[in-house]
Amino acid sequence: MTLVEVLRRTETWFRERGLPTPRLDAELLLGHVLGLPRMQLYLQYDRPLDEAELSRLRPLVQQRGQRQPLAYLTGTVGFHNIELSVRPGVLVPRPDTETLVEAALQLMRPPDGEPIYVADVGAGSGAVGLAIAAAREDTRVFQTDVAPIPLEVTRENVRSLGLEKRVAVLQGTLLTPIPLDRTIDWVVSNPPYIPSAVIETLQPEVAHHEPRVALDGGRDGLTIVRALIRSARERARKGLLMEIGHDQSNEVARLFEQGGFVDISRHKDLGGHERVISGRIPGV
Repeated sequence: MTLVEVLRRTETWFRERGLPTPRLDAELLLGHVLGLPRMQLYLQYDRPLDEAELSRLRPLVQQRGQRQPLAYLTGTVGFHNIELSVRPGVLVPRPDTETLVEAALQLMRPPDGEPIYVADVGAGSGAVGLAIAAAREDTRVFQTDVAPIPLEVTRENVRSLGLEKRVAVLQGTLLTPIPLDRTIDWVVSNPPYIPSAVIETLQPEVAHHEPRVALDGGRDGLTIVRALIRSARERARKGLLMEIGHDQSNEVARLFEQGGFVDISRHKDLGGHERVISGRIPGV
């Protein structure tokens, strides 16, 4: 079969199984197997595929049809201006989370020769902290997580991006792994914020394949949010930025205010949802 025939059949098969983006998924999987960017798929549309190529593609198509996340199958995902390795056991970085990175970069002071110390809580694949470190050479980043697989993946991404001298990866809850004598200017986090009862209603990729510990925010979705606000207020010198659910901005802004933060701001994602809440430590 030619490349375009395989692409069409894969798209049809995905569509029959209810995948939300069947054409894109078919293109990305086929490009992954062939080592081609999407544009080249169409420039080489009449290229015949040999049996070895089809044998590599078939199991990936089957797994995607079972709603395994596409990023787990390709092993990589683009985020902000970096490429990250991902695998089962870590949350797949979303485009909405780039709002958190952009908001943090905007709030940090202009480069003045002094380092800025950032704590990325719940690092997952390392996406948020590594995107900040890649964008600003004056940042020093602590990345924390409770689970071993995210820590392994984050360390792999630190090495692949060449950021070992500016990023430390630590295991533990919230800010507790970071020694008390270490400076923390800003805390950033994409914490678990989905109410427990809502998780099973999400797309199968999320509900059945991504790590629940990275999703489940307790009964109202704000259990970890509350704890992180308290922890950041005790440790941060400058402020806190946090990703939230699309309908949580009013309540989380209130929690920031109750927690002693000032200059509380809401930052919208590309869909127009208030996706990030930020607040400063009084007097800075």
